[in-house]
Amino acid sequence: MKESSSVIDRRFSVAPMLDWTDRHCRYFLRLLSKQTLLYTEMVTTGALIHGKGDYLAFNEEEHPVALQLGGSDPADMARCAVMAQERGYDEVNINVGCPSDRVKNGSFGACLMANPETVAACINEMRKVVDIPVTVKCRIGIDDMDEYADFARFVEVVAEGGCEVFIVHARKAWLQGLSPKENREIPPLNYPRVYQLKQAHPDLHVSLNGGVKTLAQAQSHLQQIDGVMMGREVYANPYLLADVDSTIFNCSNPALTRDDVVAKMQEYINRQSETGFRPWHAARHMLGLFQGQAGGKIWRRYLSQNGTGKNPDPDLLSNALDAVRQAQQQVVAFNRE
Repeated sequence: MKESSSVIDRRFSVAPMLDWTDRHCRYFLRLLSKQTLLYTEMVTTGALIHGKGDYLAFNEEEHPVALQLGGSDPADMARCAVMAQERGYDEVNINVGCPSDRVKNGSFGACLMANPETVAACINEMRKVVDIPVTVKCRIGIDDMDEYADFARFVEVVAEGGCEVFIVHARKAWLQGLSPKENREIPPLNYPRVYQLKQAHPDLHVSLNGGVKTLAQAQSHLQQIDGVMMGREVYANPYLLADVDSTIFNCSNPALTRDDVVAKMQEYINRQSETGFRPWHAARHMLGLFQGQAGGKIWRRYLSQNGTGKNPDPDLLSNALDAVRQAQQQVVAFNRE
């Protein structure tokens, strides 16, 4: 049996990102931080129950890792929660924040903020059959339901259903008129509303998501709430995770160097045996590893040019690193002249 949600240290997590946070990405991110809580891409109940693929595959090294689930039928959600627990996930998270048409048409995602009773019913049924935490990721509001009172009612109803952990994207979502990308950028951030929720419900764990770009910002938010979730910034500049364990979790374990990460990821690529796997499937998540470093453009160019096509370089990462180091040495030699 899994232990209670208090065992998972939720001070810092990486957001579920569709088409990005697959198992190869999560393995890579885990090399950079041992403590960060990682989330899968959203998986729908329909895919898990009726799909033919293995949507729950993950590497044991990824722990702690949470499955984000999309759905609204309590029985189906409970069935999928059992599947997640049996496979070894540390948490199941319900998507109540994604505003895309695809999830809206499936009656899940951000549109569920208008139906907190449905979310509460899902939570209740899921908690009956699993021991791992069942959590919710939501927005601060949708459409014209964007006052604090609307947000507070949603949380209170869902909490009554048994949810103790809320990850809140501090923007409202417009279900009509804005694309998912625009919904991540156009609605203004409202961090005080998330702070207010925590002040009103000190018994709940409240994490904040949206617009956080530095660990200094994360530390500032942690003065007001329990946890911070970062998404796009981590994907674009993943090596910032190398400072998370020491800065956020106060751990003394030394971070891997970029060279060490490349070596371990090359080993990871070499041992993949599934049909259809290509080095690019893992390397695409590493384009930002040398962000802000000399040779960063060379790294990205080498991966892009040699990781795709009919005959990808099997030693893609090692050779890309060699190209970066050669370029850096040339810069040093030039500066000495």
